Amino acid sequence: MKLKELKLTNPYLDLPAECHDRVKPAPLNAPFLIHANEAVAKLLDIDKDELYTDDFTAFVNGEYHPEGSDTFAMCYAGHQFGHFVPRLGDGRAINIGTLKGWHLQLKGAGPTKYSRSGDGRAVVRSSIREYLMSEAMHGLGIETTRALAVIGSEHSVYREEWEKGAIVLRVSPSWVRFGTFEYFAHKKKFKELEALVEYTIAESYPHLQEKADRYILFFAEVVERTAKLLAQWQSVGFNHGVMNTDNMSIAGLTIDYGPYAFLDDYDFGYICNHTDTYGRYSFGSQPDVAEWNLRALMAALSPMIPMEKMEEVIAGYGRLYSEHYLRLMGRKLGLDRQEENDLELVRHLLGTLQGLHIDYTLFFRTLSRYNGERKSVLELGLYHTPMNDWLDLYDERLKSNTSSQVERERQMLRTNPKYVLKNYMLQEAIDAAKEGSFSLVDALFKIAQEPFAEHPEFERWAGATPEQFKNNKLSCSS
Repeated sequence: MKLKELKLTNPYLDLPAECHDRVKPAPLNAPFLIHANEAVAKLLDIDKDELYTDDFTAFVNGEYHPEGSDTFAMCYAGHQFGHFVPRLGDGRAINIGTLKGWHLQLKGAGPTKYSRSGDGRAVVRSSIREYLMSEAMHGLGIETTRALAVIGSEHSVYREEWEKGAIVLRVSPSWVRFGTFEYFAHKKKFKELEALVEYTIAESYPHLQEKADRYILFFAEVVERTAKLLAQWQSVGFNHGVMNTDNMSIAGLTIDYGPYAFLDDYDFGYICNHTDTYGRYSFGSQPDVAEWNLRALMAALSPMIPMEKMEEVIAGYGRLYSEHYLRLMGRKLGLDRQEENDLELVRHLLGTLQGLHIDYTLFFRTLSRYNGERKSVLELGLYHTPMNDWLDLYDERLKSNTSSQVERERQMLRTNPKYVLKNYMLQEAIDAAKEGSFSLVDALFKIAQEPFAEHPEFERWAGATPEQFKNNKLSCSS
């Protein structure tokens, strides 16, 4: 389909007027394409040749308006670092319409009613980070928003210093957040709250629409999806960094990539956000924070769903999370069935990795080829005794497997990525982009789409993070 053939719809605008605010994008000066995602274009049925035209760059820049486009920003509230803020909203994101069930949104396209004295802009570094990481999470099989393209410009934007403005065209099956419900509950706008719940069920949980008890079933599925998502994050070593309720997707997606990080050396207490003084959103805290956020959602939904029913549901969150996490970690260890002591095996391993300062991703990729010969695994840490002790337990546990070593290796190589997009890798691409070269964006995008492939041309990124780049903290504008 050509750009001129696009026909967008705007289902969110059917909600009451207070749910959104119509606003026009403010285009950047002298825009240019940094990268376009042909896989997402295919989802949207857009011809890939269209991605490399001036009209497409104009489309991402908010200058070209397809038929049916009616641009708007969404309103929501949220708990930020545990403190309730009654009105937030899309401060630098403008929705341009829906195509084939995907909601298209320009991030960095100028101020909105919710910008709160901000400029509504994004810069090249943060835009490249979001563009690449959303595709990387998809490549890992984790539910996420995605992006169709990222553009740069000659438009100057001030953050800690003057930088160049950029826009990411993000796509998602839903942009509704926990905080969206909090906004209307706080304002006692119960008709709007009910309309939002019905909209969300139709959009993200359509199989519940005809059920009389759909509201409590809806909440139960949000809990389930959230537990699964957090188990996935923990299993791959992903630290979101800013799990405010306005950054939690009601559809169970990873959204709003800001000061995120993949673990370098395994560190349960790792904090990637330098504004997170007390470690509220540290890596190890994420599953508990998700439950806290679900309880905030419960309070918002309480005008429609009895609290005692939701309490029964939320009581099962810990069990759901543990089941998902243990299943995923079992796959990472190549275990073809679950046994009673598997959780202790995992805990022992994580303690060993933390004590020995071993790279999380590299360890599991190396273990994927383990055949009883310990040298390659032991070389990952300075001290061998703790790892030998764990390998003794692992060897004993593998005796219960019914699959062969060859089958186990094949399955583990499909489960344990060779590459994740660590922050030092992304910074290389950002530094090159600032100099006008996007070849590293291309390279990391290829890795993002195929993280389990060998990619011998990118072997330098498969090892442990260089010491000088480990555990860097980032800001919310990163």
